[in-house]
Amino acid sequence: MKIIIGNDHASPEMKKQLVRYLEELGHEVVNFGVDTDESCNYPEIGEKVGRAVAAGQADCGILICGTGVGISIAANKVKGVRAAVCSETTTARLVKQHNNANIIAFGSRVVGLETAKDIVKTYLEAEFEGGGRHQLRIDMLHEIENRD
Repeated sequence: MKIIIGNDHASPEMKKQLVRYLEELGHEVVNFGVDTDESCNYPEIGEKVGRAVAAGQADCGILICGTGVGISIAANKVKGVRAAVCSETTTARLVKQHNNANIIAFGSRVVGLETAKDIVKTYLEAEFEGGGRHQLRIDMLHEIENRD
């Protein structure tokens, strides 16, 4: 699976560890994030990852900032993105099964590395349940995007 990962200055070390972990699992990882703790603007990174995922340049994306919230808000401004903040594995599984989230996000100040690995693994192993009420609701989200 090809995964785009992006992070801000709060998360370079966690990102580096997750890239190694993902590669050990056999995934191709493209880094859109920063590698230092020098201050940067998370909206730019969230948008860049969002645009790439929405354009089909990868199977999914992972975003990391201090809480996961700001960077996911930025990604969700991109048409076609369904980014969800996950702080534990149940949410990681359900955002894929029910919402077909194409990006997950979390905070390096909120979850530790081992929890982050568990979140990522759970999300990547989950499958969209498709059809029925879940697809209906995703279609409704697309309608909201297209109203402007």
